[in-house]
Amino acid sequence: MGCQKHRDDLDDSRFSSESCVCEVVRAIRDIQDARQDEECHDCKDCFAEPLGDLDGPRRRNADTRVFTLTSKKGKPFFAFFSPDEMDYCDSGCVSIYFRVEDVFDSCCARLRVLAPLDDEREPVNLASDEGISLKQVCKVENFRKTRSCITVDLNEFIAVQCIKDVDLDVCP
Repeated sequence: MGCQKHRDDLDDSRFSSESCVCEVVRAIRDIQDARQDEECHDCKDCFAEPLGDLDGPRRRNADTRVFTLTSKKGKPFFAFFSPDEMDYCDSGCVSIYFRVEDVFDSCCARLRVLAPLDDEREPVNLASDEGISLKQVCKVENFRKTRSCITVDLNEFIAVQCIKDVDLDVCP
C-alpha cells in the first residue's frame, strides 16, 4: 500500500510536500499520541490504528510502534546507544529499531533508540564487521527503551517498516 493512497485520504495540507517516510513517521507519532480505542482494522501497515493493532489482537497497553528506516543506499539505518544504559553491552550497543519522540520543522524527527532483545529478553548483537547482521535481525522479538535519542532528517530515507506495537512504559 503506497503512501499516496493515504495522502489522498487525509485532508491536511502539511502532507502535501513531505516525503513518504516523513508522512509515515508523523502518522506513527500521531497514533502513539492518540491511543484511541476504535474498531480493529485488518491492514497491518504503519497506518494501522489505534496503537496496538499492528500485531493482530489489540494490545491495549501498547505505547510504542517500533519501526526501522532504510537509507537511500538500501541499507538498514542504525544508531548507537550508550553502553552504560544496559547491564550488558557485548550486544554491540547498536540498533536499527526506533520509537518516534517528535517530528518538527521540515521533516526532522527525534527518535529513541530501542535495544534489540530475543524471545527470552536477552540482548541481540546486530553489529558485524560488514555492518548489520541480517541473521541476527531475525532473532529480535522484543525491545527495551534506552535513553539514547538521535535527530534525523526523514527526507534522507527511502523506506520505513513498522515492526511491532509494544509497551515500553514510556513517559507521556
